[in-house]
Amino acid sequence: MFKLTAEAAAQVKVAALQSGTEGMALRLAARKKEDGSIEYAMGFDEPSDDDIRVESSDVTVVMAPEYVPLLDSAVLDFTKLDNSDEMQFIFINPQDANFSPAE
Repeated sequence: MFKLTAEAAAQVKVAALQSGTEGMALRLAARKKEDGSIEYAMGFDEPSDDDIRVESSDVTVVMAPEYVPLLDSAVLDFTKLDNSDEMQFIFINPQDANFSPAE
């Protein structure tokens, strides 16, 4: 099942407040590229009747059913990358060809 870390959930709430989209769901989408990596998209949106809904860390996440197989085991985190001081969202997904487990 897809989930958000506490850090990602907190930042999603900040982003919703800053953009005036409080109360809207976080919509996710994903597509597998030819090289096996996965490209992700996210934004705030109103859920539709066909959406799959997930509650994670007090955030409502929605996705169209066709994206569930690619996002099912993924985690959305908000962290610093090794060579940067800037915080950013990252998807941790064992289905992604670029996935490398933390040591």
